[in-house]
Amino acid sequence: MLFNTLHYAAFFAAAFLGSWALARWFGVFPRLVFLLVMSYAFYAAWDWRYLPLIFASSTVDFLLARAIAREERPRARRAMLIATVALNLGFLGFFKYWNFAIENVAALRGLLTGEPVSVDHAFRVLLPPVGISFFTFESMSYVIDVYRRELPPHRSYLRYLLFVAFFPHLVAGPIVRPRDLLPQFERAPSLTREQGGEALFLIAVGLVKKVVLSDQLALNLVDRVFERPENYSALEVLCGVYGYAAQIYCDFSGYTDIAIGSALLLGVRFPKNFDAPYKAQNLADFWRRWHISLSTWLRDYLYIPLGGNRGSELATYRNLMITMVLGGLWHGASWNFVFWGFLHGLGLAVTRAFQRRGGRGRAAAGAATPLPLRALCVLLTFHYVCFAWIFFRVPTFSQAVLILRQIGTLTTFHPNLPPVLVALLAAALLSHYVPERLYERAKSAFIATPAPLQGALLFLVAIGLHEAASAAAVPFVYFQF
Repeated sequence: MLFNTLHYAAFFAAAFLGSWALARWFGVFPRLVFLLVMSYAFYAAWDWRYLPLIFASSTVDFLLARAIAREERPRARRAMLIATVALNLGFLGFFKYWNFAIENVAALRGLLTGEPVSVDHAFRVLLPPVGISFFTFESMSYVIDVYRRELPPHRSYLRYLLFVAFFPHLVAGPIVRPRDLLPQFERAPSLTREQGGEALFLIAVGLVKKVVLSDQLALNLVDRVFERPENYSALEVLCGVYGYAAQIYCDFSGYTDIAIGSALLLGVRFPKNFDAPYKAQNLADFWRRWHISLSTWLRDYLYIPLGGNRGSELATYRNLMITMVLGGLWHGASWNFVFWGFLHGLGLAVTRAFQRRGGRGRAAAGAATPLPLRALCVLLTFHYVCFAWIFFRVPTFSQAVLILRQIGTLTTFHPNLPPVLVALLAAALLSHYVPERLYERAKSAFIATPAPLQGALLFLVAIGLHEAASAAAVPFVYFQF
């Protein structure tokens, strides 16, 4: 498994040294071949049996996009687009949702017949390929962009295969658009001292988020509370819910920081994927800040094609609900994820209704939102997101009800909240409110630091990570999606 931190570090060192040596001595093309081989090796390390899937999916989309670009007849172009969407969603649906579908069919059959019905193990498929949700969306967006004539078909088969399989973003994103990544593979790579410093800073920050904050909150608070909420007071369970909000943010944004930093060391820049989501003033603002690459993908390739906000208000609310419910299902084959998406769709619809009504009033009055009201909006949005996170985290609805009931007891004893754990939780949440300029100053100061001192600082961070690391490995949350 290359997803272990030390194994990934060794793998990345080989990829870094090999790619830059080839670029210097032999040129761009051998470097791209090497990166593609390393990316496929990275993927095969999880399960080599799925390697033909990502290769075949990429090849079909590359060929269909070229055929669509050559074709002038609207019906033929549309038929080929439908074919590629059907193939991509067919792969995704079979591997990710087949077990979910047959379990629900069996449950419905049992409900109608009154007899317990079990699912034969022979009808189940293997675990879904890691990262399939991400590389499917990336490859599908390329064909759609070519169909819309927003992007010319790419000439290089090799570069397209690398675009889909490039290992820093292969497993859990960010979902990189072809227009952002493919042109970077066309030109000669570069790595300046400033880019290297920025990359190392991002990787260090990402590891601190993951190992020090996310993993410790998961092992010492979140997992325990969500497993047996009845053993904890209302205050402890509430802190467990807050802890999961902090855990999933630090875990996923930490992975994204590592991915962006890794790509930057290889001469490739990824887009930003998080922007302090828990300081959002409403749910629409939250989705502009959380998993930005997914929210913009859903907007451009699902919400707008459904009609967006171009129709009636009722149609707009319908489009919001469909987009978010399907976005919830994208995260996993479970009714809990569907309900999580429903909650966010409902929240976005209510937000839009209030904005339209309140926007007209503020425009007439010519007044800005007062600071106390903005703070209240942030507080309410955060708690609504935390409420939805409960259904995202639990395996069953009954477990979610148990958690909510336990919070409703209003008990306040807290022997399971030692000061160090409360400090970690506070640090993870309050980091959202650190001014952006302070973060940028810290990054700039690290970049400007002489290389020997950078190395010493990173060595100290490594020691801290080693001391903070738990004995049990905690996988990244979004690896399951």
